[in-house]
Amino acid sequence: MASLADIRARLAAQENKSAGSTFQGDNAIYPHWNIAEGETATVRFLPDGDTSNPFFWVERQMIRLPFNGVVGGDNKQVVVTVPCVEMWNETCPILSEVRAWFKDPSLEDMGRKYWKKRSYLFQGFVHTNPLDDDKTPENPIRRFIISPQIFTTIKSSLMDPDMEELPTDFNNGLDFRITKTTKGGYADYSTSSWARKESALNADEQAAIEQYGLFDLKSFLPNRPGDVEMKVIQEMFEASVDGKAYDPDKWSSYFKPAGMNFGNDDTPRAATSAPAVEAPKAPVTEAAPTAAPVEEPKAEAAPVASADKAQDILAMIRARQSS
Repeated sequence: MASLADIRARLAAQENKSAGSTFQGDNAIYPHWNIAEGETATVRFLPDGDTSNPFFWVERQMIRLPFNGVVGGDNKQVVVTVPCVEMWNETCPILSEVRAWFKDPSLEDMGRKYWKKRSYLFQGFVHTNPLDDDKTPENPIRRFIISPQIFTTIKSSLMDPDMEELPTDFNNGLDFRITKTTKGGYADYSTSSWARKESALNADEQAAIEQYGLFDLKSFLPNRPGDVEMKVIQEMFEASVDGKAYDPDKWSSYFKPAGMNFGNDDTPRAATSAPAVEAPKAPVTEAAPTAAPVEEPKAEAAPVASADKAQDILAMIRARQSS
């Protein structure tokens, strides 16, 4: 498990460079976006079950492809969500084309429509739940799809020198309060925050971790598309931009609108397609850039720091922040 110093070092490195399990259909994902305005859900994040992950979250990057109906069906708009291969530090052909659109004011709106959407997958316990209709599953370890707005708060707090322990520590960790307000007619979570006092997991929670284990978060990410899937994604992108309908005969063995079945789920090609992605009922993704996005260099992994060097790394990070 990475230390807080390790996480800070890696976050700082990323900042400087940028300046699978099968879906079970359960209710493991906690829908915090359904809480009412002015309410707060308190959660406790846990480490990733993958001990090689230096963070306690994984990042997901997806692209939404809207279509004007379905071939052979009605004209109601449908959306297919596909993985952006920048998630694996590869060049995304869609974004390579879309980036140029932001240089033309008449194409900016179209560019925002096809820009990648980020979200972050965490896991943990729900300590305070204002949702009356939400039922805790048998395994009380929930998964959280966190928006970039909330993630910014989480990330900035990890860089705060006043935080001395990892918030995921079983004995000295911190709860996180997700507070929902509104701003400009949209949900706003900017007042979310960490608890001020450290606390230990209770006996039931520690027993649940012992019984069920921690999720390997990357197993809930989509599969990396192969050459065939990338060709299908490119075809769907071009059809979507041209205002065409979704063609299930061509694409449903690989990617299809959420909740739609076309009677070919058992075809051989389906075995190589990306798995169904768990999606919230409300969007929790980032907004597209308002101007031409800056090319981001490929991030290189920062070396994992030893405990003996933790203080030196923290001093270095803080020095960079103050300069």
